[in-house]
Amino acid sequence: MKLLTKIILLASILGLVLRWYVRSIAATSTISKVAIELDKLPKHIAVMMDGNGRWAKKKGRPRIFGHQHALQSLREIIEGCVELGIPYLTLYAFSTENWTRPKAEVTKIMELFTHTLQSTLESLLEHDIKLTAIGDLQRLPQACQIALSQAIEATKHHKGLQIIVALSYSGRWDLTQAAKALAQDVVNNNVQIADINPALFENYLSTKQIPDPDLLIRTGGDMRISNFLLWQLAYTELVIIPTYWPEFTKKHLYEALVAYQQRERRFGTIPI
Repeated sequence: MKLLTKIILLASILGLVLRWYVRSIAATSTISKVAIELDKLPKHIAVMMDGNGRWAKKKGRPRIFGHQHALQSLREIIEGCVELGIPYLTLYAFSTENWTRPKAEVTKIMELFTHTLQSTLESLLEHDIKLTAIGDLQRLPQACQIALSQAIEATKHHKGLQIIVALSYSGRWDLTQAAKALAQDVVNNNVQIADINPALFENYLSTKQIPDPDLLIRTGGDMRISNFLLWQLAYTELVIIPTYWPEFTKKHLYEALVAYQQRERRFGTIPI
């Protein structure tokens, strides 16, 4: 009974700490761009754009209403990253688990994504933005695959911000396909088992030419990484924002960057 009491007390304390952490992020609403140290910016920001459906429900509207109004927030974070000179931005747009959502919602999301690709291509070209994608892309509708391929091809030589769209993606899918490819190379005698190490394994991941994220921003307040970049997030700094994605602005990006710059990144070592 004493052990149970201690466990309950510990869980209560942890809950209070997590709630304080979320409120501390929300409380920095006065932070502006000038507070950011430009010499300490992350090279790679990953974003979990969460809360579209909950935002729409709060307004008494269907879930697709939230997805439609998320586009302005997308423009906000892209513009912010371009202005600050962030080299990489990964957006968790659609997970493998999202395929289990109602068919009508999935269809609308794919139509919206296809339209967005087509309508924003000119802006990508104008701002020298490179677009790439990771995930099980063969599952996407044909029209979506075509629009995505055209945008990737049109921007492949660009030198500015690289946007990596995670579509039909999950961390477990990424690890599984990497393990299969590596196993096949072992069977074909292209790789010796003794040579397998983390550096070699990374070459089989869908992000093999992209540095691991330095900062992960998740909107919507949930305290989990939801099967996103499981290998790549090993030492990523996490900033959880209670704001739903359709309400995300550059101000929230600045707040997350200031929070990131206040962290001491040790990567498992002890500073000398």
